[in-house]
Amino acid sequence: MASTFFGLNIAYTGLTAANAALNTTANNISNTNTDGYSRQLVNQKAASSIRTYTTYGCSGAGVETMSIERERDAFYDFKYWNNNANKGEFEELEYYMKQIEDYFKDDSTVDGFSTIFQKMYTMLEELDKNSGDAVTKTQFLGFAANMTYYFNNMAGKLETLQSDCNQELKNVVAQINSYAEEIASLNQQINVIELSGSMANELRDQRDLLIDKLSVLIDVSTEEQPVYDTNNAGRETGATRYVVKIAGGQTLVDSSSYNTLECRAKENYASNNQSDVVGLYDVYWKDGRDFSLASDQIGGQLRGLIEIRDGNNGENFNGKVTEIGMNAEGNTTVKVDVSADYLKDLSTCTLPIDGGVLKLGSKEYYFDSFEANYALDADGNPYIESYNFIISKEPEKNATQPDIGRIGKDATVGYSIAYQGIPYYQEQLNEWCRLFAEAFNKIVTQDGAVDGYGNTPDVVFVADDAVDDKQRTFLASRQDIVAGDVISSKADSYYYLTAKNFNINSKMIDDPQLMATHTGNADEASKSDIVDQLIRLKTDTSIMSFRGCGAGDFLQCVLADVALNTQSATTMHSSYDNISKSIDNQRLSVYGVDTDEEALNLVQYQHAYNLASQMISVLSEVYDRLILQTGV
Repeated sequence: MASTFFGLNIAYTGLTAANAALNTTANNISNTNTDGYSRQLVNQKAASSIRTYTTYGCSGAGVETMSIERERDAFYDFKYWNNNANKGEFEELEYYMKQIEDYFKDDSTVDGFSTIFQKMYTMLEELDKNSGDAVTKTQFLGFAANMTYYFNNMAGKLETLQSDCNQELKNVVAQINSYAEEIASLNQQINVIELSGSMANELRDQRDLLIDKLSVLIDVSTEEQPVYDTNNAGRETGATRYVVKIAGGQTLVDSSSYNTLECRAKENYASNNQSDVVGLYDVYWKDGRDFSLASDQIGGQLRGLIEIRDGNNGENFNGKVTEIGMNAEGNTTVKVDVSADYLKDLSTCTLPIDGGVLKLGSKEYYFDSFEANYALDADGNPYIESYNFIISKEPEKNATQPDIGRIGKDATVGYSIAYQGIPYYQEQLNEWCRLFAEAFNKIVTQDGAVDGYGNTPDVVFVADDAVDDKQRTFLASRQDIVAGDVISSKADSYYYLTAKNFNINSKMIDDPQLMATHTGNADEASKSDIVDQLIRLKTDTSIMSFRGCGAGDFLQCVLADVALNTQSATTMHSSYDNISKSIDNQRLSVYGVDTDEEALNLVQYQHAYNLASQMISVLSEVYDRLILQTGV
């Protein structure tokens, strides 16, 4: 049967249970404003009854306090983390696209392309009235120089933005590594505590808060499994194996161990695109595994940074290897046939001039330069049907050379990022500059054209050489290309001209009379047939066509892309931000501390504590009467 003091023990269990509940309530109230804190709850159950061997059989033994656990719903956490990855991505896209939109601005506060271009053409119309006037030529060339400076400045701003984006990418990678280290340390601390049977609630809150922050940087998923006793497969030890995966399932943290990422700057001969800044980072796992920045499974801010920094509208170089040979200089050459329209014209190509990385199947090789092989279509227009890549024979670049086993393999340079990021806008600038310079130069150097001295004229638009103060002139145009022609990336073709090196022929700045304004004899100063053609260049798509529009419609074409991408990023960021707040409210309804609710609990547990205390007091009087005042 039960002990005489059994009732006192029952009252004591009620007192301790109420005390635990009061302490937990106090802890909840104290952490009302603590970021990431989860409301805690005391789990109680009736103690196992004991046999009394009397008519009533069993007697209740009081209450047992089982544990103090967090109120947390993993379902809402997973939803929150998944949404955070999307929110982080579009937050970065919105931030950088708004900057790009500002760069292309053309309004009453900033003279953009349309204003500058129109001023140049207004002066060209003045030149049409008196084509032999040196002063008017000087003014026109001044406005033309302003236009080239506009493109130089735009290219420079985009380069700076790409550098900023590149540095932020490095910072994000460093932050991911920092969170991984902290999570692994918390995993170890949690297991040390929970192996003893306790719950490490505060440490688990800290870990979940780190996952919240990590999910903004990159997509994240977690999995927690109990660790079983190796000597007794059915017995849980109390420890758990907590695994954090990122980028579509790559393990970042596994219990107390973690993997780290590192950024390695590309070599200056390993760019993906012609106008990329030097030193863009590739990301690898520290053990050497490729992290694959091109993966669509990467999310969060890291994804947004990749899309802005490397977004090429999906237009990277790709083709099929058809031939491998050797050139006269002893370099291995790889011939690659192409089918994409943007690779059939050098004006829209983005291959790096100073060499890059050519991936043939699963192997990578550095190339020093490339050649474009031309053919003619049914209408007699030239197009590129294949490229020859000149593979570097320097041992520090290529330990081995590609062999005939690479024939038939896919060939790529860089990777495809469908977003219209900085490389895409750089390509748009380069394409317009090449097309306009080629069309303009072809008009002013046409057969029969003469400068102000009656001599054969030079081109107006040139490219500044990257090495010295020389300028590259381009007398040949696409109309001069015949089937079988091969143009090297090192040659003075219009491919060398970019928005960054676009300039006016310095000879004409010194002497504007070197510019041709008419055909015929030098004394026909009043004749302005060349100027008439240059004026038509502005709108006549048969002379120059940029994305199906005339030369003057550049801003409308590009700004349409910029505005659409900016609006999309802003809309999506706002949408995911609202969803994030909604999910967080749902999470808070589960684990957040409600001060009103805690106040009610405080009163409830206080009454329970007082009643348990009163019960002990009553039993004390009973035992006092029983022991001291009963019997002999």
